[in-house]
Amino acid sequence: MKLNTASVVTISAVLALVAGNTQAAGERIAQSTAAASDLRNGVLPKITLPDDFKIELFAIAPNARHLAVSPKGTVWIGTRSDRVWQATDKDGDKIADMVEQFAPQVNFKVSNGVCLSKDGSLYVAEHNRVMRFFDAETYMQSDQPKAEPLIKLGELTPRSEQSYGHNARVCKIGPDDKIYISLGQPYNVSPAKKLDLYKETGIGGIIRLNRFDGSEREVVAQGIRNSVGHDFNPKDGSLWFTDNQVDGMGDDIPPGELNKAPKMGMWYGFPHYGGGDTRTNEYKGQAIPKEDLERYVAPQIETVAHAADLGMTFYTGEQFPKAYQNAIFSAQHGSWNRSTPVGARVMVTYLDDNGDAIKMEPFAEGWLNAAGRYLGRPVDVAQYIDGSILVSDDKAGAVYRIYYSGK
Repeated sequence: MKLNTASVVTISAVLALVAGNTQAAGERIAQSTAAASDLRNGVLPKITLPDDFKIELFAIAPNARHLAVSPKGTVWIGTRSDRVWQATDKDGDKIADMVEQFAPQVNFKVSNGVCLSKDGSLYVAEHNRVMRFFDAETYMQSDQPKAEPLIKLGELTPRSEQSYGHNARVCKIGPDDKIYISLGQPYNVSPAKKLDLYKETGIGGIIRLNRFDGSEREVVAQGIRNSVGHDFNPKDGSLWFTDNQVDGMGDDIPPGELNKAPKMGMWYGFPHYGGGDTRTNEYKGQAIPKEDLERYVAPQIETVAHAADLGMTFYTGEQFPKAYQNAIFSAQHGSWNRSTPVGARVMVTYLDDNGDAIKMEPFAEGWLNAAGRYLGRPVDVAQYIDGSILVSDDKAGAVYRIYYSGK
């Protein structure tokens, strides 16, 4: 794809936020703090893991959400505020020495989703914009950093559909080198009058587009309530995603979901199904349209109701035992309105030789104590350069590293 160089300018010119050719000074987050000590001494010893696995604090990063890791080890950390953090380990001890505000001159809004392409471009999926930062690894050191809006402000979704609810976008670069972006719909259950618009625009679904110029936008998955995590199976290229399901139907229904797309353009049940095969109260007396029913794909795994399954990644490293090869690690953020809280843990899902899910089980837990109080709330999982995994926690404002110490 030939790059449209006319649209690529210095970020200061794009946003008219910086004068001259110098970077604006950004915020740096201290790492040797009382909060860090409390996590190391008071929280992490409570986390249970399989034998020979260890967990340690990688970084303090306020409101830490989704993660992107470069081949050199730089970690970008999205948030649901106006910050993206950049964490670097300069001395090679696998603990971040510096966490600083990435692109401080950019006025981000709900900069939750970060993803990195093979050519080193970092994409930031905001509430209603997607930014591309060229050569992100050296961006902070450049006197003329370059960036462009891949999707301009207000064009990711119609402005009429902007909402506080379900506004955290996530992105990943697919095996086809296109960018895939999830668009949670803003309701508990979408009203019928909105369904045609949502099908057309990809709200309540996943879209993909050319990552160079934003063209070729298409909806690749529909019938999704609020997916905040997706990844691609490296063995067959299939798209997998989590989905958070309907509230207000009771503590134990409907289930959350882990889904697999057998092909693009399929429908995953919402809003007729609230999760799994549980019909929503709003649509249970209505026939499902034939065009949807013919494309329906049931979830691979039904998860604990209201546990809030979010970020996920396929494991391709060599550090963990063989049983974890090509398994899915995913984060359960934890329930917000269940009478007895559930979740706040990292799960692992094993696949069979056909690439289908066999089972999901807890891998790391302990952030929810016996009194029902959250000590942390995991959001995303990403593989680090040494084959360990990183886990973000937006309650504690931290990123943890889980590694294998056995032989």
